[in-house]
Amino acid sequence: MFCRAFAQSTSRRAAIAPTLRQPGATLGHLRPLYTPNRTSRPFTTGAGARELYRNHPFSVSMAAFFILSGAGFLAYSNYIYKTYIIGAFHNFPEPVAQKLRKAIYYTNISLSPRDAVKYYRQALATADELGMDPFSDEILGVKIQLAALFEKIEHYRKAIDVLEIVRRDCLRWIDELGGKDGNEGKRTRVLGKTVGINVKLGELYSNEHVRDREAAEERLTWAVETVLREKSRRVAEGVKPGEGDWMTDEEIGGALETLGHYYEERNDHYLAAPLFLHALTLIPASNCHTVVLMNNLAISLAQQTPPAASGTAPASRSTLIKSAKSWAEKAQAIAADIKPPERNEECDIGCAVALHNLGEFAEMDGKISEARRKYSEARSLAKAIGFEEGIINANDGIKRLSKKQ
Repeated sequence: MFCRAFAQSTSRRAAIAPTLRQPGATLGHLRPLYTPNRTSRPFTTGAGARELYRNHPFSVSMAAFFILSGAGFLAYSNYIYKTYIIGAFHNFPEPVAQKLRKAIYYTNISLSPRDAVKYYRQALATADELGMDPFSDEILGVKIQLAALFEKIEHYRKAIDVLEIVRRDCLRWIDELGGKDGNEGKRTRVLGKTVGINVKLGELYSNEHVRDREAAEERLTWAVETVLREKSRRVAEGVKPGEGDWMTDEEIGGALETLGHYYEERNDHYLAAPLFLHALTLIPASNCHTVVLMNNLAISLAQQTPPAASGTAPASRSTLIKSAKSWAEKAQAIAADIKPPERNEECDIGCAVALHNLGEFAEMDGKISEARRKYSEARSLAKAIGFEEGIINANDGIKRLSKKQ
């Protein structure tokens, strides 16, 4: 019924194979294209080019364009290859890097998941033989990439299995070695990685192909509690020497928001609302993601039916809708005030969603004319920005009002 704001992100993975130089032909086997006689005027390169251009202006222009484009592409290809294919693995010993380059090739270019998995596993085995730290960012990154590959090919259980092994290993290291002198910085890093892994596991367990809601809630709750507990400890006790920085407010907000969406999908909106509200306090007010969070908070408030606390009556329905309307109006106002370059697609979509939700809240209050106006405004904005879901939802709202009248 409600239109939920969401953040859109695109990840581009591009890998270009190197251009191999082929052995050239022997110059002695080639005949010159033009052999001037002794009485003719010298045919210089500049003169020849001008004469050729006069006779074939279009063909020469197109040939020059494609030659220059080809040269630029080759230069760019070599840059990409050296920077991202070779340079990406400069922290790995060469035997490990070789396996990883093959894994990346079969992941992104040849599209052979079976071979990619084989080389990822060989890379990890080789790294273990060479004594690489299994809790380094590099090795943890390889394991996470392997899980991402399984997710990409929709082998969700295998992705979960990989991440669960990494999670257990990290927790064991934290329990056994994280408190020892000299391990302060490493503990911070490994604990942060473990939080991220738990958040990802929560998403995977919630996947429609897995649907293990108990495991999802457990992983997400652990992540949120750990993030907040570590932050509180640092505030109360101070940062220990060598610990380094903990997660940023934006990263902490992301964990809170993920758990909020989990409760939202379960229709436990009274649990989702405080998580969205807490995440909202961790990002700047002029951020487009603020618009998204305010919309999601408004939806959770409007739909929640909180259980009555002992001796306390729950908030009335009208009070909740009034509060939801206030947050949707704030979302709309903030989205309208944010200008480029800070403004992005989240602001545009969030503004359309806020208008739609204001229509929903007016409809709940029986204000049909106001609801129709908000739906029409939402539809117009959705059309202007190419937001198809917004167009469909607005049309549904207008049709619903027509039936009521």
